[in-house]
Amino acid sequence: MLRFEKISGIGVRGLVGVSWSLFSLLWLAPGIFAKSARKRQTRGARFLQIAITAIAYWLISGQFHSWPLLRLRLIPDAAWADVCGWALLAAGFAFAFWARACLGGNWSSDVTIKKDHTLILTGPYRFTRHPIYLGFLLAILGTAVIFGRLSGFLGLLLAAVAWKIKSLQEERFMLEEFGAGYREYRSRVKGILPFIW
Repeated sequence: MLRFEKISGIGVRGLVGVSWSLFSLLWLAPGIFAKSARKRQTRGARFLQIAITAIAYWLISGQFHSWPLLRLRLIPDAAWADVCGWALLAAGFAFAFWARACLGGNWSSDVTIKKDHTLILTGPYRFTRHPIYLGFLLAILGTAVIFGRLSGFLGLLLAAVAWKIKSLQEERFMLEEFGAGYREYRSRVKGILPFIW
């Protein structure tokens, strides 16, 4: 059986990079239509979140050559792994876009309360309070499976830590803004993994 990386002109790593780049472009472009912020997280909190996420993406991308331990293969180099990885990557992107569409003008890359901020309880927000993070984590898991290296799974773990920290800041803002309504929602719906976490 021909491996996907053998028949693609730029290889699996290149296609994954193109996929993430296209996703990033489509993800950030609608931000110009977001509502203006009324309240924003501190610069220090934002810097910590960006720093952890940057290290996570560096690990996921596998852009290192002299660290043998990080190149340790955990997933076999097999066609089934490519199929599973691409399915997770696509599902993660789709889930994150769905959540982003439901947020509309409330979305921001940092933790904010917008002018005329609304509490969104529809779409994927019925299943998880932070569906965008779940979508990103699925996409990163897919990327880690495609590459199959320890580094990708360490990056996944770091990304989960970064988004957990960010989600705690968001929760605090939402409780201050929406009070009992958000408290009731939080008691019903899990934070990131539906029914679990």
